[in-house]
Parts: sequence; C-alpha cells; structure tokens
Amino acid sequence: QVELVESGGGLVQPGGSLRLSCAASRNIFSINTMGWYRQAPGKQRELVAAIGNEATINYADSVKGRFTISRDSAKNTVYLQMNSLKSEDTAVYYCKARVTTAYPPYLASDYWGQGTQVTVSS
Repeated sequence: QVELVESGGGLVQPGGSLRLSCAASRNIFSINTMGWYRQAPGKQRELVAAIGNEATINYADSVKGRFTISRDSAKNTVYLQMNSLKSEDTAVYYCKARVTTAYPPYLASDYWGQGTQVTVSS
C-alpha cells in the first residue's frame, strides 16, 4: 500500500510562516499530481494548492501570493511554504497524491495522508 506522511504543522501567530512536507513511499511506480487540501471545523475539505509532474501549479484564490507549493520528484515529496498566515488558515492540512502503483494491475489512484494540524492564533 502507498503511504503518505505529512509533517510541519503546528501553532503559529498571525503573520507567521510554516512549511509542510509530505513524503510518499511504498509500491510507487510513478506519481502524477501532488497537492495539499485543508479542512476547517464545520467546513468541507478544499483544495489549497496542487502541482503536476510537469510543474503545472494551481492555487486556491485565498492563498495566492502567500503560499508556495513545490516538489522534489526524486524524493516523491511535496512541500507547502505558508507565509503571512491568517486565522482563517487554521485547519487540518492533508496531502494527496495520484500514484500509479508498482504492482499489477498498475492502477493510478488517489492516496491521502493522515493530516497535520495548522493553528494560526495569537
């Protein structure tokens, strides 16, 4: 089974910065898109940012200019640099990857990490 492990969440004051990391491992043949989603209490999970394997990038309008997604394909790792954090960025952040597995039938499926809490508060 494919495994995604996130790290880097925590408590930060408004205006501060955090960097999230997500490493994918096990039974990977290739990875297409990697991305970050978030879910605040009482709200639906939403896309924050995504990056394709040709560096095509999408951002939610609410984070444009503040967040930067990047990827190290050699390490199967995606990062999210979050600057100028606001209280409304408080949420559980989830990593998602579209992975083609290295075992038959070599299907491409979406896999999720366990989530990491980001809290922006003074």
